Amino acid sequence: MFLKGLILGFSIAAPVGPIGLLCIQRTLQRGRLAGFVSGLGAATADACYGLVAALGLSTVISFLLGWQFWLQLGGGLFLLGLGLKTLLARPAPATAATAPDKAGLSGAFASVLLLTLTNPATILSFFAVFAGLGIDARSGGAMALVAGVFLGSAAWWLILSFLAGLFRRHLSDGRMRLLNVIAGLCLIGLALWALWPLARPLIGDQS
Repeated sequence: MFLKGLILGFSIAAPVGPIGLLCIQRTLQRGRLAGFVSGLGAATADACYGLVAALGLSTVISFLLGWQFWLQLGGGLFLLGLGLKTLLARPAPATAATAPDKAGLSGAFASVLLLTLTNPATILSFFAVFAGLGIDARSGGAMALVAGVFLGSAAWWLILSFLAGLFRRHLSDGRMRLLNVIAGLCLIGLALWALWPLARPLIGDQS
């Protein structure tokens, strides 16, 4: 069960989406530790959703689906805010990127944790994968499964932040500024993509 969770956690975390962009940008801007801690926020959310899906807690799943509109709205707006903040961020000196403070690390962790938790599609993906693989933690091994999911996801974020950190010393302030702009625009684009299905019915009613 642990090995299945390990593979599953790594596989779900690996595709580079908005969380991956944030991890890379924060690694380049603040250092490897900030990028890795951001990824741990996603790993924690993955573990929580993995436990809910494995235990088949239909009440929690129904609650999340019932609030899907507001969760998607909150997540989209939050992602939009992160995109704007990233877009306007000034490049940090390479020496400053190695010493993030505790408040910055806590904020990095909490922001990604909330962003991941506001995406109900995460728990649906776990539910679908568990059903397809015949994983049922109710028969035992729930904690081993959750530990595997968390460590598998964390392993990906460690690898990603390490690789991104290799490029930091080779980037000038101008290139860092360009990367911030690109990352910010990508995050804003993803936020608008998430918010568009919510706004489309309202626009259609007015036309």
